Amino acid sequence: MKIKEIIGIDVSKETIDTVIHTSQLHSTFDTNSANDIKKMTAWVRKHTDCPNHEVLFVFEHTGLYSHQLATTLSALGLPYTMVPGLAIKRSLGIVRGKNDRIDAAHIALYGYRLREELAPSHLPSTQLQSLKRLLGLRKRLVKQRAGFKSSFKEQQRVLKVTENEVFFEVQRSMIRELSTHIARLEREIHAIIKGNKELYTMYRLITSINGVGPQTALYMIVSTEGFTKFKTWRKFACYCGIAPFPNSSGTSLRGKTKVSHLANKELKALLSSCATCALQYNPEMKQYYERRIKQGKSTMSTINVIRNKLVARIFAVVARGTPYVNTLKYAS
Repeated sequence: MKIKEIIGIDVSKETIDTVIHTSQLHSTFDTNSANDIKKMTAWVRKHTDCPNHEVLFVFEHTGLYSHQLATTLSALGLPYTMVPGLAIKRSLGIVRGKNDRIDAAHIALYGYRLREELAPSHLPSTQLQSLKRLLGLRKRLVKQRAGFKSSFKEQQRVLKVTENEVFFEVQRSMIRELSTHIARLEREIHAIIKGNKELYTMYRLITSINGVGPQTALYMIVSTEGFTKFKTWRKFACYCGIAPFPNSSGTSLRGKTKVSHLANKELKALLSSCATCALQYNPEMKQYYERRIKQGKSTMSTINVIRNKLVARIFAVVARGTPYVNTLKYAS
């Protein structure tokens, strides 16, 4: 696809600022709604001579606010690309001052410079979008429940129950309610997984690996958009922050090879838990860990290698379509 025109869009809660890169024409549409997005696309068509397939809309991935824009452009069949805000910010160099119009122009410039490299984005399936929202809500509720439980335990240790009956009863009620809603979300999540043959197959394949649990499997499916977002497991490892990178320059800087802090920290934490679990229940991983430690390797680097091994196995079983086979038990 040959891209000849870039449309930079700055998305906010109530407005969308649009800049056509070639002519630097700018327009603001008051509400971030489907009707106004259609008006925006009509304005773009009016002020550009390129056919729709040669025009690329570029905007930041801003979560809920950019979702309406992505959904409407997908429905209209117009190519678009969602890019991380950090990538745009770092591409600009030194910049002084900002407003929505300037931001839209910067996004258009970023898209024009990389127009031959940017690939059009695609919305994941409805089931994957629902799973992502449900997992996000479950995470918040679990965090809130953990907070209530922690403070409740300490309060029980210090305060007298007879003198604070209402105080304790309200907190008990909150914990029960949160547990009820978490269980309801989990039932809905598993209903979606079991209701989709492809997703259920992926889920079963991932959990066949010793050390990888249900939550990790669900987050892997959502984060990879059904294993379509990342071409290789190494790219996903980089996204999770478990891929080591060199840290050297010339002859003066000889730092340790280490992972980057730019990562999906939630997935990284889940994979760390999987690695710890694998060390306890997977004899192969335990032997590998002990062998590396005897060789003088550091504990954290060894755990990171195990995290990478697990990610590689997850991608392998999904690509192969068969469960993981523990070959160690067949060794003579």
